[in-house]
Amino acid sequence: MSTPLMPLAEAAETVDYAATAFLILCASLVLLMTIPGLALFYGGMTRTKSVLNMMMMSFGAMGVVGIIYVLYGYSMSFGSENVGGIIANPFEKFGLASTDTIINPFGYEGYGNIPELAFVGFQLTFAVITVALISGAVADRVKFSTWMVFAALWVTFAYFPIAHMVWGGGLLSGAEGGLAAAVFGVTDGVANVVPIDFAGGTVVHINAGVAGLVLALVVGQRVGFGKVAMRPHNVPLTMIGAGLLWFGWFGFNAGSELAADETAALVWVNTTAATCAAMLGWLVVEKVRDGHATSVGAASGVVAGLVAITPACGALSPLGSIILGVVAGGLAALAVGLKFKLGYDDSLDVVGVHLVAGLWGTVGAGLLATSTGLFYGGGIDQLVLQVLVALATLVISGVVTLIIALALKATMGWRVPEDVEIAGIDGSEHAESAYDINSRGGRMSGGPSAAPTGAPAKNLEGAQA
Repeated sequence: MSTPLMPLAEAAETVDYAATAFLILCASLVLLMTIPGLALFYGGMTRTKSVLNMMMMSFGAMGVVGIIYVLYGYSMSFGSENVGGIIANPFEKFGLASTDTIINPFGYEGYGNIPELAFVGFQLTFAVITVALISGAVADRVKFSTWMVFAALWVTFAYFPIAHMVWGGGLLSGAEGGLAAAVFGVTDGVANVVPIDFAGGTVVHINAGVAGLVLALVVGQRVGFGKVAMRPHNVPLTMIGAGLLWFGWFGFNAGSELAADETAALVWVNTTAATCAAMLGWLVVEKVRDGHATSVGAASGVVAGLVAITPACGALSPLGSIILGVVAGGLAALAVGLKFKLGYDDSLDVVGVHLVAGLWGTVGAGLLATSTGLFYGGGIDQLVLQVLVALATLVISGVVTLIIALALKATMGWRVPEDVEIAGIDGSEHAESAYDINSRGGRMSGGPSAAPTGAPAKNLEGAQA
């Protein structure tokens, strides 16, 4: 998504209706990725007593980030008034002022003229899902109120700056004055070697992945982590969520071309090929290591492949995408076990899937890009730049997240009380339960199998309600 690096042409008199319709459709597909896609994917992987809370964290992210993006997020990410290469002026287009024009994201007349508001809507959905992804790292144990405040702070101080730095002409882009220009020089105002991040390897997945790791460390382990089995309560929900994520991801990746052209077609094929290969790579690792190829493994492999191909989808061939994908699936399958060895409780494997696969996809682009990749004779420059940008994102996002997480821990507090966590966070935080397990009538309410009078009710985890 190198659009902001191109000069904006004067607004043409007519809009490219095909490109506009394409972008609006893709924005809707990305919205589908969060609600219901990610909500179902994460919800199915949690325990019965916390599924509603898990899904509400995605819904909550949508509410908070959607409003903030309209107020100042778009201006802060893609405004024209650059502030030190870190952010754009958040007040320039506050409340989406002056966005009722059309823009030419390709920098030349006659093709691709779209309403700026279509681009705003598309980018809004990216910000929403990035925040929602983080929630999987702290499932089962955090206050919903603290999560909502975190979402507002993190999107402001981590997501918007990195989006501007990578896509908005800031320090991690190919613009003059950025990291790439400083290392490899400039020609006609653009760095001689431009970072590859077509749809969000750094902005979305590395950013969210390292934030998930930091939160997991600050918040701490769930009660019983490593001692009690914490299995997904509804695998079909997880698989449905994975399918919706895959479907929506075509909007995520192909939509980043901002036009229905030959590049978008290549991106569609590359996204499919890499994801198929990653799913198979994950299942092979599971079969060799554990003796079984699991449904959750297939769903997780799908997501790992989607994550890995995201930054590289416009720069690789279909064959290169298969290679990238199968490696991503294998690496992520191995990485999810690190939390037990290292002791951090990343509940739903945000680190193993999004951080690891995101890093591999970003770095792998430096190896497999058909024009500048090392394996295609492009030399080592692209690979070096990809590593530098990935490391910079890790450090910036990690430090910002740590500051926010510690500040909230000291003020609002992150954890629900231990007895609430054991009994089930859904009842405490939302006064609801996902399943009516004490329904009246029928065989559930009477007969020899009924609980004796006065016996305490228990939830599906065995804890007293």
